[in-house]
Amino acid sequence: MNLKTPILKVLCFCLLVFISVTSSAQIQKEASVQFDEVFKEFPRKEKDLRKWDSPVVADLDQDGYPDLILNDHGLGINISWNNKGKFAKPYDLIMGDIHGVSVGDFDKDGNLELILSRGGGSGANARNSKMYRVGKNREFTALPDFDVPLEMMRGRTVKFFDGNNNGHLDLINFAFPSKEKKGKSENYIYENNGNGQLVLNGTIPSIKKDGQKTLLTDFNNDHIADIVLFGDGPIKAYQGDGKLNFTEVTNTILSKEINHATAIAELDFDNDGDMDLYIARGKEFEIGETFYNKTTKTWGFFSRRGKSEFKDILVGDVLQMHNFQSQWPFNDAYYIGESAYTYEFPGETHSGKNIRLVNSNALGFPDNLNEDGGIHVGYVGNEKWRIAVDTWSPTTGTVKGVLDYPKYEHPAGLSDILLENKNGTYINVSTKMGFIEKEHTVGVSIADMDNNGYPDILVVKRGNLVFENEALLYLNQNGKTFSKAQNHGITTADMGAVGMALEVLDYDLDGDMDAILGNERGKWHLFQNNTPENKSVTITIDHSPSKKATALGAVVTVKGCTGKQTKRIGSSGSQYSLSFDTNVHFGLGACSKAVTVEVRWTNGETKKMKITNGKTTINIGS
Repeated sequence: MNLKTPILKVLCFCLLVFISVTSSAQIQKEASVQFDEVFKEFPRKEKDLRKWDSPVVADLDQDGYPDLILNDHGLGINISWNNKGKFAKPYDLIMGDIHGVSVGDFDKDGNLELILSRGGGSGANARNSKMYRVGKNREFTALPDFDVPLEMMRGRTVKFFDGNNNGHLDLINFAFPSKEKKGKSENYIYENNGNGQLVLNGTIPSIKKDGQKTLLTDFNNDHIADIVLFGDGPIKAYQGDGKLNFTEVTNTILSKEINHATAIAELDFDNDGDMDLYIARGKEFEIGETFYNKTTKTWGFFSRRGKSEFKDILVGDVLQMHNFQSQWPFNDAYYIGESAYTYEFPGETHSGKNIRLVNSNALGFPDNLNEDGGIHVGYVGNEKWRIAVDTWSPTTGTVKGVLDYPKYEHPAGLSDILLENKNGTYINVSTKMGFIEKEHTVGVSIADMDNNGYPDILVVKRGNLVFENEALLYLNQNGKTFSKAQNHGITTADMGAVGMALEVLDYDLDGDMDAILGNERGKWHLFQNNTPENKSVTITIDHSPSKKATALGAVVTVKGCTGKQTKRIGSSGSQYSLSFDTNVHFGLGACSKAVTVEVRWTNGETKKMKITNGKTTINIGS
């Protein structure tokens, strides 16, 4: 074939133009999903703080707008009240070491209750979970212990759920295993007896270390809650029998062992009526791992459980330490120069610490580190500094103005996994559906971000301390595949922070889904969805028609032009906690036909109705 002929030249040129236009259209399509970070409408604590799990979304005062429960790990729980799309200054509910949080109308009195899982001081201060009732006037009341108090533990996971389908909210209450229990299970299942008491019903088998991360789902579509456990070792699956008993079925529903799961969320990605699973996967930082950003001249490190020494940090006369963080008892144990004098902090030391040291005040480095551990910093000459860390708890920090640093060979990332539900068993369709990224991911949330009628997947990466951290947004292409969105705007730049978790909500009730993200050792970030609009419908779910079941756990199905969309009230990718957002959002694309809505509450009651679409809010229930 002679490509020099004029006709063939024209044809080749047209083909190149077609390819270029097609590629540009794809980029433009992906870039059309656009988020912008919100500041004025979202006052927050500006300090860099440790976090615990996803934000919890619930309309605590029942005014129609979802509020936020935010957990700054070890500092306390704060409430961000939503005032018609503008959040108030965070309100401190309780100070101290809190882990999992769950919300529900436990006693069906019309008010919501919060249960908070309290930490156990690494086993030295075992405590039980604490409950509050919140009124529609935004006042909280601490509730007393039950007649038989909840078990004392190193609390981790709490999630309300209706495990026996009688309409009352039961509770899973899982602990980090204590040595004192000598292997005895601390994965407690409590039954709501309908008289204001949670009564211990039984346990599921014990786990190791941090293996109590939990997803509540329904493997086999029998309307009975099932449990997925993960966090240490391979994923385990337990099938419920509707009587609060759970049997392990891991080998039945999974064809292969799955390790390194960091977060799991359910979704019906193909709109076929059953719940599939998306599994975020990654590894923690290595002890002594370092990071260097040549562009910004920023260096960072990670250490834990022993000594790490970082030599010859080329900075110059002044060392600018940014967002150095460790936990008690090392949060203020900083020793300077050869004499290892104690650095005196002018204020609190729970949050990240920014320290400026001049070489003349930090000359030399000690031959022996403080026997009680801590962080040692010293100027060793030739414009170089040395930092040594000897702590048990995770310790991180960054240094600005580093002129050069040796490259660290970071461990390769892992592939996330999408499992398709096939009649109660799961098939790995990750590659087929376009999930080929190799990253260390730590959080996942599901929402129809572009309102095309199919659920999208938003994933948070662990990140690398000294680089901006852009979330991964996978847009669902009509259930056939996923495309990775570019330049979507969900990016954070908290230097020294680690990606943690996120949640989705329509905080301003404008018909599209927004996102809130929290960085471990960083800040909370709220992102508003400004994507060009398709149609959508928001359905607010109340108690069942008989008022015998609350909205938590209810399954909402919308049938329209894009098939059958299914969502469960409260379901999220949260590892230890459970949201209770009664506003359920469905994208409708450009569909102009009426859609059918069906709600099934946990006790089996159902209600159907037809609605015209558009950006509409519909209330269904009692």
